[in-house]
Amino acid sequence: MSDYEVRPATLRDAKAVAEVHAAAAQAAYADILPEDQLRALAPSTREAKWREAIEFSEPQVQVAEIDGEVVGFVGFDRSRDPKTPSTTGEIWAIYVKPEHWGKGVGVALWDAARDGLEEEGCTVVTVWVPLRNDRAMRFHELAGFKREMKTAKTTALGAVKIEEIRLKRAV
Repeated sequence: MSDYEVRPATLRDAKAVAEVHAAAAQAAYADILPEDQLRALAPSTREAKWREAIEFSEPQVQVAEIDGEVVGFVGFDRSRDPKTPSTTGEIWAIYVKPEHWGKGVGVALWDAARDGLEEEGCTVVTVWVPLRNDRAMRFHELAGFKREMKTAKTTALGAVKIEEIRLKRAV
């Protein structure tokens, strides 16, 4: 049993979500992005985005907390990919503070997202993962996601080009 509570995010959580996002992204991309790009992943660059997401539920955001501290979050909703059926959901973002990696927070967040997507009538869920983010790839594959090889694409993260692939599984 996990000591982490997962609940819907409120506007008061926007700053904590931005802090988790920045800390986890900086750690996850340390070997992928140059130092100046890592510094650009600051909470201040993300807080407004997450405040808006929480306010308008696009995506839906759930947070994981322990002892009142937000230590992770997941954003999920319908797929943003063109030409996907309305029954296809997407994990838009899932991040956990690095000091809580490997402790069940990600699983608790995935479970909450899966329940939310199921309530929305989704039967399939996708997630885009950078190929060089070994930890995220391993997490999603252990959660039952399979790579869709024909979806590999290059996207820009700041000035750096990142190879991403879509993973998919049944809800």
